[in-house]
Amino acid sequence: MRVALYQCPPLPLDVAGNLQRLQNIAMEASDADLLVLPEMYLSGYNIGPEAVGALAEAQDGPSAEHIAAIARAAGTAIVYGYAERAEDGQIYNAIQLIDAQGQRLCNYRKTHLFGDLDRSMFSAGADQFPLVELNGWKLGFLICYDIEFPENARRLALAGAELILVPTANMRPYEFVAEVTVRSRAFENQCYVAYANYCGSEDEIHYCGLSSIAAPDGTLCARAGLDEALISGVLDRQLMLDSRAINRYFVDRRPELYDDLNKR
Repeated sequence: MRVALYQCPPLPLDVAGNLQRLQNIAMEASDADLLVLPEMYLSGYNIGPEAVGALAEAQDGPSAEHIAAIARAAGTAIVYGYAERAEDGQIYNAIQLIDAQGQRLCNYRKTHLFGDLDRSMFSAGADQFPLVELNGWKLGFLICYDIEFPENARRLALAGAELILVPTANMRPYEFVAEVTVRSRAFENQCYVAYANYCGSEDEIHYCGLSSIAAPDGTLCARAGLDEALISGVLDRQLMLDSRAINRYFVDRRPELYDDLNKR
């Protein structure tokens, strides 16, 4: 399966502009099976609680319908970040997967909120870590700060995830996460990790770019720099199986030694 990541500067408060940009980039990435966009792609990330409230949409809202049409036209599944207004009125930092036939396959809400910025705009997602099959691969989902907690990636891998998709809005001075943590999560969990970040600036936030697709053996299938880029890589199942045969983390785990971690 070929996976494409679109690293771009945010267009804050411009949903129509972001949809038009997505239409263009999806056609450019039409040779990919899956296109992954950054966190809060539809509206921008650092826009404040008032704007988030005004621009939040339901899972099946007008933007979802628009993106479904884009996915069908490009023949490419799309994962995008947006502000979700739930039926109970809560607003979540969410991502949604729409397949190449325009069907909504999965919605995931960010579970670990980053600082005052996230907490001022969103409610935290509940204990829901879905797995979805796409083109024969089992996909798990996290958002930005979520990947920095090793428990999140491990629970997905233990459940069978072969590719973890991570739309993100990672900023300076946290380049370490993009450069090291993403590769470590892929290696220690023996799965692929696709990390799609912003570049450029949004008010006082300066995004660090460095989007990548990390393989189970710790290598990079694709890597962006600091500027806008569309990158892609092909997932290699045999590489994953060979890596798992050498690095036997799942077999050598001793869960009985870790029980106390959940009590702290």
